Amino acid sequence: MLVTSRSAAEYRAMFALTDTDLAGSVLDCCAGGASFAAETGDRVIAVDPMYALEDHVLAARVRAAIRDGDAIIAAHADRFEWTWYGGIEQRRVLRHAAGERFIADLTAHPDRYVPGALPELPFVTGSFDLVLCSHLLFTWSDRFDEDFHRRALAELVRVARREVRIYPLVVQATGEPVEYLDRLCEELRADGHDVRLQQIAYRFQRGAQEMLRIRPATAD
Repeated sequence: MLVTSRSAAEYRAMFALTDTDLAGSVLDCCAGGASFAAETGDRVIAVDPMYALEDHVLAARVRAAIRDGDAIIAAHADRFEWTWYGGIEQRRVLRHAAGERFIADLTAHPDRYVPGALPELPFVTGSFDLVLCSHLLFTWSDRFDEDFHRRALAELVRVARREVRIYPLVVQATGEPVEYLDRLCEELRADGHDVRLQQIAYRFQRGAQEMLRIRPATAD
């Protein structure tokens, strides 16, 4: 999977985040090279398995991934919607700036970046008011099976005090629906969690117009 460096502006759009949403503690899982924690501050903790790497190795990997991502987008620009970004160059500038901000913050504030991966996160139950999961679950359903998703969703709910938000909900590259999304949502509802899909204004990957919101049964 390609390491990505998304900005706080992209996070706010993808997850329809408001200042109120970000008033409490937030987990970004799995964050990759995103600058969301760097831009938002100490109330955000980012988790990703690659944070176990040495800083200089991680920085090199992030920069290489940004360049690879640029090449992929340029080669397949017609597969994407450009209303939010405005065009390829605007996206490129945003992603490169986000990557550099992440790299700088990794050195300045290492405590914000915790090595870890789904479906077993290194946090106690109810650690965060809001848990965000960007471009991992569902979109990589061609690599991670239904049981992985079931366990990962349970883990995200476990560490969330108030809410989990997940985006996108379609298969990467193709934009096709995920066959077991509805089934897993029904299982979560059966366990007493409030589960719903919400339309968002952010547009890029075709078909990716909704996020998943889960309010744990234990939420206050």
